[in-house]
Amino acid sequence: MDYLPLFHKLTNKECLVIGGGAIATRKVRLLINAQANVTVISPHLSSELAELVSNKKLTHIERAFQANDTKSFSLVVCATNIQHTNASVSSEAHTNNIPVNVVDQPDLCSFIFPAIIDRSPITIGISSGGVAPVLVRLTRAKLETLLPQTLGNLASLAAKYRQAVKDHFSNTEQRRIFWEKTFNGSIADLIYQGKHQAAEKELKSNLEQSNDSPAKGKVYLVGGGPGDPELLTLKALRILQQADIIVYDRLVSEGVLDLARRDADRIYVGKQRSDHSVHQDDINTLLIKLAHEGKRVVRLKGGDPFMFGRGGEEIETLVDEGIPFEVVPGITAASGCASYSGIPLTHRDHAQSCMFVTGHLKDNTVNLDWDQLAKPNQTIVIYMGLIGLRQISEKLIQRNLPSNTPVALIQKGTTAEHRVIISDLQGIADKVDELKPKPPTLIIIGSVVSLHNKLNWKN
Repeated sequence: MDYLPLFHKLTNKECLVIGGGAIATRKVRLLINAQANVTVISPHLSSELAELVSNKKLTHIERAFQANDTKSFSLVVCATNIQHTNASVSSEAHTNNIPVNVVDQPDLCSFIFPAIIDRSPITIGISSGGVAPVLVRLTRAKLETLLPQTLGNLASLAAKYRQAVKDHFSNTEQRRIFWEKTFNGSIADLIYQGKHQAAEKELKSNLEQSNDSPAKGKVYLVGGGPGDPELLTLKALRILQQADIIVYDRLVSEGVLDLARRDADRIYVGKQRSDHSVHQDDINTLLIKLAHEGKRVVRLKGGDPFMFGRGGEEIETLVDEGIPFEVVPGITAASGCASYSGIPLTHRDHAQSCMFVTGHLKDNTVNLDWDQLAKPNQTIVIYMGLIGLRQISEKLIQRNLPSNTPVALIQKGTTAEHRVIISDLQGIADKVDELKPKPPTLIIIGSVVSLHNKLNWKN
């Protein structure tokens, strides 16, 4: 993050704008909307600025910038096309620790203006740090279409009852849940329809009928998908943004975690080969404990929680304890990695079935139904098979699966580090030893792998 977005309270603060043209006019307009006391230094003014001066909404000093002009101000904006003036204003403001913006010269600025969506008191700022202003404008236009014009009225209603809600609920979690229901339900709809009295009446009724009792905990078993955050389901996104605590494992990507509620607590319980930082029984116990504390707990897993994610074991424990839960499926690693590699798992000319197995070592061996796996016209997808790959290849060849059967090993599928290694059963282990891919990996064996070069849309 190149710039930290902050909101500056300028009510009755003395702000200086240097320049009197069209760009300066736009900056003055923003500052006045923020209730600042604005002074403009410029030999000339635009007609709009002149009108503001005549209406006593603006102070005008009719001359060029001079040394020490910035000293008595809380914020400075320089909007001239005179380079030495811009440099002088910036230097002086920096020396005096005064926030300064020099229009279109980010190297001279200590702050920049974002594109603004105004739904006061809701305000949204969008910035690219000055590197892509057209993209920022397009992003703002898209968001403008998504946000109701009356969104600010909903915020104003919340402000009116904020103290009453705080007094009613002794528990912060209960307050948060109350407001989430308010903003996502019929009260919000009434506000958007302009029915303010009806909305306020319903809010008061809901508040009076609600009890100040401890929140009831619930566990959400959520599939985080194979890595690309854009593959997260809409339901998973909604629940992540409501979670009190997120219990996540090693296969959850940073991009997915970044979509979670910012103030949610995060607990890492990741496991990897030969290093179970938290054992499964301890994870189960943790979920129970957090739910009994009234928390909304998201157990976030890579891929799908019911595909080699031990999700079934976790919800069995929740059932035994009588804890409410919900399962949110995710796009499996097999589906995501195969799709991003141009490898269809089934194909009329190559494979009429697909088998999913786990290839991790137990007692230094891989124990699978090799006869079943070696059948023709099917695709084999192997999770956690990197270490046992040589054994897997040898066993399948021993069961008469042709040694030239195509094999793909996919590293960190769907992410920025997505990488595909192609070989055959005879040569894949040696090639992997040479290229040393990084886990997590997924292995696909079968004729469908031969379609990779033709269908590989990612490269």
